[in-house]
Parts: sequence; C-alpha cells; structure tokens
Amino acid sequence: MILNTVKSLEVKPIQLLSPRLANQIAAGEVVERPASVLKELVENCLDAGASQIDIELEDAGVKLLKIRDNGSGIGLENLPLALARHATSKIVTLDDLEGVASLGFRGEALASISSVARLELITSTDDSGKGWRVVAEGREMQSQVTPAPHPRGTSLIVRDLFFNTPARRKFLRTERTEYNHLEEVFRRLALSRLDVGFTLKHQGKLIHQLSAIPFDTDDERLQQRRIAQLLGKELVAQALTIEAVATGIQLMGWVGLPVYARAQADRQYFFVNGRVVRDKLVAHAIRQAYQDVLYGGRHPVFVLYLDVDPKVVDVNVHPTKHEVRFRDGRWVHDFIFSSLHRRLSGALIGAEKHSEPKAVAAQNNYLPLDRSAPQTNQPVGQLREQTALNWQPATEQPAGYSSTVSANGSSGSSGSFAKTTKTTKNTQAALPAVGATLEFYRQLAKDTDPASSQAASSTPASTVPPLGYALAQMQGIYILAQNAKGLVVVDMHAAHERITYERLKKDWLQRPLAAQPLLVPEAVNVDEEATELASQHSELLNDLGVQLDVLGPQELVVRSMPVLLQGANAAALVFTLLDELKRYGTATSLENSIHAVLASIACHASVRAGRKLAILEMNALLRDMEITQRSDQCNHGRPTWFQLSMQELDALFLRGR
Repeated sequence: MILNTVKSLEVKPIQLLSPRLANQIAAGEVVERPASVLKELVENCLDAGASQIDIELEDAGVKLLKIRDNGSGIGLENLPLALARHATSKIVTLDDLEGVASLGFRGEALASISSVARLELITSTDDSGKGWRVVAEGREMQSQVTPAPHPRGTSLIVRDLFFNTPARRKFLRTERTEYNHLEEVFRRLALSRLDVGFTLKHQGKLIHQLSAIPFDTDDERLQQRRIAQLLGKELVAQALTIEAVATGIQLMGWVGLPVYARAQADRQYFFVNGRVVRDKLVAHAIRQAYQDVLYGGRHPVFVLYLDVDPKVVDVNVHPTKHEVRFRDGRWVHDFIFSSLHRRLSGALIGAEKHSEPKAVAAQNNYLPLDRSAPQTNQPVGQLREQTALNWQPATEQPAGYSSTVSANGSSGSSGSFAKTTKTTKNTQAALPAVGATLEFYRQLAKDTDPASSQAASSTPASTVPPLGYALAQMQGIYILAQNAKGLVVVDMHAAHERITYERLKKDWLQRPLAAQPLLVPEAVNVDEEATELASQHSELLNDLGVQLDVLGPQELVVRSMPVLLQGANAAALVFTLLDELKRYGTATSLENSIHAVLASIACHASVRAGRKLAILEMNALLRDMEITQRSDQCNHGRPTWFQLSMQELDALFLRGR
C-alpha cells in the first residue's frame, strides 16, 4: 500500500517580501561560506582602485573577517545606498552591462552579507583622517551613517556570520576546512592582480605578505616571486612562460611542464580580464593542448591570463560570476589551444624554458619575456626531473671522446661494443676473460693521463649537445650518456616511441585523410539540431574522411569512414563528432582516435627493450630526441629521460665534504 504523504499547501495571498528576507534569500546564492564573503569584499576593494589590501581573520572568518584597503573610498552622499540592494556605481544602462570591465556590478553583495552577519563599513575619500561609518540594521535594513575617523580608503568588518540563520551555520565545515577555502580564494585574488599588495592574518598570525609589483615592470623575477610565494618555487622552476597575441586577444602566464602534472586539478588558475573563471570551453582547449604529453589521470598546472574586449565576453551568466560566455567561443577555443600547443611543442630539449628568440617569437605571435626560473635544491639521492639545457648545435664529438673500448683494451670507433669472452665452469677457461678485464681497466688508467685529459677538456661545454654523447647501454633498456652537466639516463623505447609517433603525425597531416567507403552504409537516428550541424559542417566532415548524407529531418547515413579507423563504431563516432561541433565548434574526437591508432603503431614499431644498440645508434637516437617535439615524454605521458648533475653525483659520494 502506497501512502500519499504530500500535503496540500494552504493557498496564501501574494505579497512583497521584507527587505531583510529578500536579502537573506539572495545571500543563499552569494554567501555560501566565509570564503564567499572574502571574494565579494576584496573584489569591491579592487574595483575601488586599491593598491594595498589587508585581511584579518578570526575563527576562519566566522567570528571576524576584516578587510582594509587604500582605494578611493565612498563619498558621504553615496553612503545611504552603499548597503542597499541593487545599488551600484558600476553600470547604469544595458550597454554598460554588455561591456562590464569591473569585477562587481550587481550591487547585491553588501546587502546580502549585511542580512546574515553584522556588517560595518568605515570609509574616507581623502587624507584628512575624517571618515564615516555606515551599518544597516532592523527589519527594513535602513542604513545609519555616523562620523568615524579613518584614513583614505575603506574598511569592511564582518562579525558573526550566519548569527541569525542557525540552519546555514550548521552547514559550515570545521575551522580548518573553512580556512583552507579562504586561503584558496585569497590565492586566486592575489594571482589575479600582481600589481596589488596583500597581507593575510589569521588569529593574529601573519600568514602571507605580498608586495605589490609595478604594473609596467620588466623584471620577471618579481612576478615569479609572487607565483612562488603562493604556489611554491617548484612550479616556477618547472613551468614554461607564454605570451601569445592575436587581433583583439592576448594570452600570457605560466604553463607547467607535463612532468609536473598533479593527481588533482588544484593548481589550475585561469583569469579573463582579471576575473578568475572556471569555463568548460577553456578547460577543453587546455586539455587538448596537453593531449599527447600527460600521463593517464594527471592534470596540468597553469596560471594563465586572457585579455579580450569586455564586449565579447558575458560575465552575467552565474550568480557568483565564476563562469563566462564568449560571443565567439570557437575563436577563443582555437586561440588558447593553438597558443598552448605551439608553446608545449616548441619546448624542445635544450631550448630556453622562459623565453623565445625574438625572431621566433615574432613568427609565432609571441612576445618575448626573457624569463629565468630559479633552480630548486634537491635532497641527496633524489633524481631531478627534466630541466631545460642550454644547447648550441654540435656537429662532431669532443676531442678525446671514444665511442667504445674493445675487450683487448684498444680504443675503437666502430660504434659497437666488442663481444665479451664466454665464461665456463672451468676456471682455466675463464682466465682469458679476466685478463681482458684487467687490460680494460689498465687502458682506462692510461686514458686519464694529463695529455689525454687536456685533450678531452679542450672541447668547450657549449658545443656538447643537450643530451650529450652515449657511453653505454644498461640492461638493454636504458642509454647512459654524458653531457655538460653530468649523467643523462634515457629510456630508449619510450624515446623512440615518441620520435616515431611525431613522424607519423607529421606524415598524416601532410596528406589528405583517406576515406574507406562502407560496404553497407549505416543509418543513424539523431535530432533535428544534429542534422542541421551535419549539413553545415559537411565539408569539414568530408575532409576528415567521414561522409554523412541527410535522409530525413532526424536521420543520417554514414557512407564512409577514415581508413585508419576501420572497424570502428560509426554511429558512436558520428554522435561524438556532432556533439563536439555543437559544444566547441570543432571536432577533435576523430583526430584523437586517429592519434590513438598512430600511437599504437609507433609503440609496436619502436625499438624494444632488450635490443642491443651500437654507440652510433644510441647517439643517433639522442640527436633525434633533441629535434623532436614533446620528446620529454612518450606517447603515454611517461618521462623519456632524466638528468643527474655532477653536484648530485658528488653529494651521493660525499665528495667535497
């Protein structure tokens, strides 16, 4: 038996809500926790032109949240409306709303906060020391203005958050959790405006003190210092700088190397005209740029700033303004993807991490930044990830370098190791091998005489390629090489796999995509919008090797598929393509599928573990790595090499102590 537990609601007359109740309802969207209050108030400070913002917290902002700035302040004539709902100085007409350049514009944040907390605002517009205090209390939320001393700027004091809404207060987490949310909001705001100084105190303890960076400074070290203070020095050391410019749009910031990817997407900051946003279109473009170089399940690290005309971006699409909508989403998507893809691809082994030559920068629409990242100190015994190496092309090996030493002790240049003598159970049979080994070490001792050392050191370090020259092969898996910094270890299969994969992709792009007609065309049922998309993008689909014909308002037929995707599910591929065309204006799933096929081919066609390579073959592989894009990682995102410097080797053996 099913009981009807729905009670009929009593019909009540329609009536206006009281200002306090209306503000409390609005606060449900704007004020979620103390971090939401911090965001709204600091954004008001930034809109007021503040160059210094000081924040004090008690009990993770629940008991006290105080913010003080040195901005323009609020005039006495405007104070009665400062805490009123839908009162703002940011916009006046609909045209102003379509091109909002300020962070706030709705005029409801202060009213909403004052309805669920005890809010006090003290402000002054000059340096006389005279100011005014305004609070809003009572059922009608009437503003009360009284004189109060205050320097130029504004102080906002919020006490006892959710004191009058106990149900909301019960949903707050522990003090530690709420503080973590506050610090993350502080981090985003401090990253959004490097030209503003910030301080953060909690329970009277100074947590962050960030100096303002002049807006027109050319010293990149100051910007890197702000990034390092907020996100750690390792990010700066493991990041590439980017600055790409096109007509009406600019992208700049830092993108982490693939080896610095994280298990969580907690170090991703994207700003549009100074506003931090989380946008699906932007996230898709960045994810596509890292498509071939991230290990499975990892997330890239980035701090990126996108500047566009405010009129081409709509920020009024989310209550907390965390999401935006671009007028031409495909244009923005393609620009972000191409800029990041080109920068990540251009990070060849040995290339500069933090700047590009001016000629190259102009050719790629980049502005050279000439950034230099500080190096991090590694603990003894810990191997460092790949770092950029300074390289000038070398056409020959350094003086005194020998490809190999034969078993009889003579230097050889044949490019292969001499075969060792087989050992048997008979001790007498093993003596020749022992003698050869002793002769080998005697030859090494001869090679270290002063004349030989002088010849070896006569080659300048700048002429040594980034990955140096091969010394030996270890266990048929790794190549050991020596460069100007020390020892290089290369995973030969992973490296060759990336080289082969990039060549296959290049060959695929240089020829039209071959299509294979289906023996039996496959009908696909779709909605009318998908049919229209298929008609509009028929030329693009044909270029990709997919021929679609419209049979009816809700029916398509697939007549051909790319040759590389023989046996694939045609219907599933069509659905995915049309969905991407609808959401992003581009079809990347087909390209990703083809890349997956090429990656599989490259994996099976690459040199396998256990294969013995000659010295010349090893050196050829190293040289190919230095000119191949994305050769720091294999197709699956695993590292292909690492560097162990002489300082790290000395530390392992306690040399110099």
